[in-house]
Amino acid sequence: MNQKIDWSELFFSSTGRVRQLPFLIAMAVLLIAFFIYDSAITGAPRVLTGWIVYPVLLFCAACVLSKRLHDRGRSGWWSAVILLGFMMAWPRPEGLFDFVGVLVLGWAIIDLALMP
Repeated sequence: MNQKIDWSELFFSSTGRVRQLPFLIAMAVLLIAFFIYDSAITGAPRVLTGWIVYPVLLFCAACVLSKRLHDRGRSGWWSAVILLGFMMAWPRPEGLFDFVGVLVLGWAIIDLALMP
């Protein structure tokens, strides 16, 4: 991507690359959106709107992750593994398989967020 960030391309296209800082900003925005939606919407409205909100947020996360994975020299399909780990660990890990998700997220944080 260029120095100027095209936010619509960042969130809605899985092609290309993204550097570390725009990736961190985009993932923070998505995590805050997940948190706000989970905190603010409860009960029946959550069941009705969740069918739209969650797929959109997961698609945007897959696009951002795939761009960062491309920048790190990996296939964008690894974003599916990372998102599965996120879904296993969100909102808090409780069982053994949830902690496998935490390990996947730990690898993703080290590789995608901390490595240049």
